[in-house]
Amino acid sequence: MATFKGNDGVVKIGSDSMAEVISFTVDQTAEVIEDTSMGDTAKSYKASFTDATATIETYFDDTDTAQLACTAGSSVTVNLQMEGDTTGDHRLTGSGIVTGRSIGVSHDGIVTATYSVQISGGLTEDTVS
Repeated sequence: MATFKGNDGVVKIGSDSMAEVISFTVDQTAEVIEDTSMGDTAKSYKASFTDATATIETYFDDTDTAQLACTAGSSVTVNLQMEGDTTGDHRLTGSGIVTGRSIGVSHDGIVTATYSVQISGGLTEDTVS
């Protein structure tokens, strides 16, 4: 059974690796349509539209091209790589719209930035080539 270490993960916006990534999450969902009809004894469903969002948490870096590209409303291509950036490593790729950027500041911590991306057109699951 293959497992991955979180610290090997890589996030790319376009071809630029995002600096100072703390974590990322990908949420994929599928809508269902009920197609139960008279005479059925149990409800039945058909798969419908799929959806995906990504959330990326970083330490804010105002010199990082990838972070600077993630302004609210911008269109981006995001590569979410769980294993790393070596040929054959697993990844999820999609184009989307940055729907939010949240900057967190505390008097005793490192400034953070969290980016939310609404994927448009679905995710592609493949490997780094």
